[in-house]
Amino acid sequence: MKPLWIFLPPEACQGLSPELPVQWVAPGESRTLSLADALPDLPAHWQLVLPVEAVTACAVQLPTQKARWVRQALPFAVEELLAEDVESMHLALGEQLADGRHRVYALRADWLRDCLALFAAQPPQAIRMDADMLPHQGSQLLWLQSRWVLGGEAPWRLAVQAADWSALAESCPQPRMVWATAEQSAPEPHDEQHPLEDAHLWLVEQGGGIDLAQGAFALRQGDDGWQRWRPLAAVLALCVLLQWGFNLAQGWYLQREADAYAASSEALYRELFPQDSKLINLRAQLDQHLAQSSTAGSALLGLLGEVSAALYAEGEPQVQVNQLDYSAVRGDLSLQLQAPGFAELEGLRERLQQAGLSVQMGSASREAQGVSARVVIGG
Repeated sequence: MKPLWIFLPPEACQGLSPELPVQWVAPGESRTLSLADALPDLPAHWQLVLPVEAVTACAVQLPTQKARWVRQALPFAVEELLAEDVESMHLALGEQLADGRHRVYALRADWLRDCLALFAAQPPQAIRMDADMLPHQGSQLLWLQSRWVLGGEAPWRLAVQAADWSALAESCPQPRMVWATAEQSAPEPHDEQHPLEDAHLWLVEQGGGIDLAQGAFALRQGDDGWQRWRPLAAVLALCVLLQWGFNLAQGWYLQREADAYAASSEALYRELFPQDSKLINLRAQLDQHLAQSSTAGSALLGLLGEVSAALYAEGEPQVQVNQLDYSAVRGDLSLQLQAPGFAELEGLRERLQQAGLSVQMGSASREAQGVSARVVIGG
């Protein structure tokens, strides 16, 4: 986006009106407009440049270097240097000079407040002062808006009449450089003179000047941008919260399932290996048992697979296994079964025999819960 600068003329110190002529400056373009014509369609990134007549610049020694105490110390440090009541002034802190002092800029707070009220629809990105935008080397004298403005490395920022320059020049650091159009005669004395085609375009190209929007007048374009993005941020935060809640619930559910599977596996292991009183690592201990008796384990797993297939052959099993005993010596599997009736037990026996297994069923007895019987498979 193309940057923009609005220069207020010295007359703005006496009052602001829609007819006030201002300088509208963009890269490669500079023109004079009325304030009313300059206000509409201001871009988001533009800077307001105040005349040096509206600002008092000085240098003071601050009693502290801590940022949080500096602003409280400023009024006491500059009070004796100002002609007006310090409480009515807006103070801005500049850079530290070579002698340890700090630049301080003061201007009437009510005037600045009225000035910014004109741009309430689109506040400037920064507030600068024209003389402070000059290079900070030596003494810089620029012909701007029909008067000379003085800046440079010295602490003062002034508007100077040509007749007064000779008396002031001796106290200004060297080199004393003059910037003006070829038609404008330079005041004497000076060390260098540089011609300019357009003083405003040259000045904004220097990129200098402290931002006067500090303290109570700190401009908050970043906050306005945040206001525009706040609804989207709220939606994103809600999505993150919902996703986090979903992950938490899913993790809790999966943990419960894992605990249930672990308990079931432990129960089955204890049924298979009741002699193991300590269960430290189920998988490792099961692998050890399988390694020690691979043949017996293979036979057992084979029998269990056949029994499981017979139990689930007709869907949900109606026959329940209450006890399981395996004899590696005999190679048989003894099951204590319980079923709703004799027909279910007989159906299971037939399915096992159809699978090629030797099945011996003991006498069945009827109980309150159904029919129970002992079945020996294999051997």
